[in-house]
Amino acid sequence: MNTLSAIQRQRLAEVASYGLMVGSLLLIMWQGLLPGLLCVCLGFLSTRWLSPKLAVLTRAPDGQAPRLAAAVVALLPVLLLAFALPRTRGLILDAPGQYRELLGFLARTVLELREKLPPELGFQLPDGAAEIQHVIAAYLASKAGALATAGRAWLVGLLFAYVGLLIGALAAARPSAFELKPLAAQLHLRLSRFGETFRQIVVAQFWIALFNTCLTAIFLLVLLPLTGNKLPYSMALLLLTFVAGLVPIVGNLLCNAVLTLVGLSVSPGVAAACLVFLVTIHKAEYFINAKVIGHRTHMGVWELLAVMFVMEAVFGPPGLVAAPLFYAYFKKELQATDWV
Repeated sequence: MNTLSAIQRQRLAEVASYGLMVGSLLLIMWQGLLPGLLCVCLGFLSTRWLSPKLAVLTRAPDGQAPRLAAAVVALLPVLLLAFALPRTRGLILDAPGQYRELLGFLARTVLELREKLPPELGFQLPDGAAEIQHVIAAYLASKAGALATAGRAWLVGLLFAYVGLLIGALAAARPSAFELKPLAAQLHLRLSRFGETFRQIVVAQFWIALFNTCLTAIFLLVLLPLTGNKLPYSMALLLLTFVAGLVPIVGNLLCNAVLTLVGLSVSPGVAAACLVFLVTIHKAEYFINAKVIGHRTHMGVWELLAVMFVMEAVFGPPGLVAAPLFYAYFKKELQATDWV
């Protein structure tokens, strides 16, 4: 009877842990706390990665190394911000205003598309193209208007992200319990799998986005100026390239469209050069995506696109960022139970 009771408690704890995990993720999405969640995972994994290295360097006791690592992870963003803020104040604090101006610039470029293109191409545009141009320009203008009130939300999001980083770092520095009750043990298992999925998906995508941004920076800030051309809003475009690069597939399409349109505002030749360059580096990125993310998580492109479409429809743009992580985690849980 006692054995049966223990099995029942174990099963109830497992079901409850699934329910708590799903409920927590939904609450995070509904309340706009996704940046905080990502930074919790980032702080936790960074502290765990740094702890053994600091233990070797400082020869600190085992119990002190995690605390030192947590302190480094917590203080490093503050130090970097204090050092970089005088140089990047406009880019960090005024980001919504810059992207509002960028969207307005894109709207004007779309309306002037026929004039921007070479005459032999401009005359070939169908008569209905003007109406489509006005629809696209109106959509971009509406998004620019929405950004007019996004300054406070942007700063609050940065604060939530930093608080999440602190929580993750402190959680990683906490000593592990040797014996856990059934529910705590199941929640620990769920969180461990989620953390492993984060490491596989988001960390890999972070390095891919960084690789993409570095190459784009070389193109925008070095190669184009050597030819006597310079794109407006270059720094805002680089930040957009990095953030959009965190979203597989869709982010690449967004960057291609925006950079090509901005290049078209300079000249058709610059637009063509932007398109060729972006297609080239994104081909390399697709290869890395397929090898790194696809191989590790066994996710097909059609699965990823379908989940991203649904998540974006339900939760908006944050759903695009969360879709690969959440889907890979739930698939990992199903694989662990031999359901898929």
